[in-house]
This record gives sequence, structure tokens and C-alpha cells, in this order.
Amino acid sequence: MNKGLIVSCQALPDEPLYSSFIMGKMALAAKEGGAVGIRANTITDIKAIKAEVDLPIIGIIKQDYDNMIPYITPTMKEIDALVEENIHVIALDATINQSENFLKEVLNKYPNQKFMADISTIEEGLRAESLGFQFVGTTLVGYTEQSKNMNNFEVLSTLIEKCKIPIIAEGNFDTPEKARKALEMGAYSVVVGSAITRPQLITKRFAEEVNKAL
Repeated sequence: MNKGLIVSCQALPDEPLYSSFIMGKMALAAKEGGAVGIRANTITDIKAIKAEVDLPIIGIIKQDYDNMIPYITPTMKEIDALVEENIHVIALDATINQSENFLKEVLNKYPNQKFMADISTIEEGLRAESLGFQFVGTTLVGYTEQSKNMNNFEVLSTLIEKCKIPIIAEGNFDTPEKARKALEMGAYSVVVGSAITRPQLITKRFAEEVNKAL
């Protein structure tokens, strides 16, 4: 994993850019813009991105299961598929919504694979470090019931202070200034997604401001 800007290149089935070909080109554009890594979803997208860039990849598989809250690489099926694809770092839900026994099972099964814990609270980050994760990401701050109204910078700051492993800033670091601030605080890297790779959301932000003048 490189220090700096990691760009999340993802598009879900209901989005205009949903296409592995497009995600590959998005990753290439990110590299040309200065990204030092890519975060990607699904094996198909990861293969397409690998064909375009040689940057380190944080790989995930988003999958919904009935009666299960975690959806970021939630079961061993997704873990196995990402390991088979030879991913640099595999990210998975490591919040309290995910069983600690499952997290231990994953780490024990693949001791030579690097894993990133997607967490939403300070306590979850500390648990992830104690379990043996190589990276902790603030990916889910504000997105879980237990992290509602939490400030992502406060969670980031505390984890940087308390943890010895690299902390990756992710989740609503959606301006260049916020991304820079995260690194200045001591984050190892910062992941930016929608603010760079989801043009429908970027356009919406502009349109809302422009419409105020009409």
C-alpha cells in the first residue's frame, strides 16, 4: 500500500457508469491524475482495473444476504474469491455487526494476506487492531446505527493516536482540503470515491448550487 490518495472506482447496478470496462478506464484516469491506489468492488471490475493500471488494489465484494447487516465482503465466499484473485489488500466489514469469530477465522485462514478493517467507531478500530488486521479504515463512520452523528475526523484522530497500525481515512473526505487534512493528521492514506468517480453526484452538487441563483 502506498501513502497518498486512493481512488474508489465503483458503480452499482443502478448507476449510469455500471460497467467493468468503465471502471477500468476510471482507474486509469485516477492513476493519470495522481492516485497511488484503487479501491474496487467485484472480481470482474478488479480484473478490468488490473488490465489498465498496476496500482495496488483494495478489493471488496459487496453482497447483500438476508438477515445480515454487513454487506462489504461479508462471508468467507467473498474472501476466498478475492484471495484467489491475488488482491493486495482485502477490505471487509469489521464493525460490531460482524461476528468476532468470523473475523478471527478469516485472519487465521489467510495469515499471509493483508486485510483492512472497515469500521465505524473507535472501539471497532481498536478491536480490529487487537485481532491482527494490518489496516483500519474509517469507511463506515456515520453509516451504522452505532456511529450515527459521529464526526469522521474525531474518530480518525483518536485511532491515529491509539493504534500502531496504519489508519486509512475513508468516508466523506470529499474535498481536496479534507483529504489533505486527514493526511496532515497522520492518516496513512485517504480513500476518495463519489467526489471523484460518481459524476451524477458531482453534477447534483453543482446543480443544487446553480439552481439557487435561478
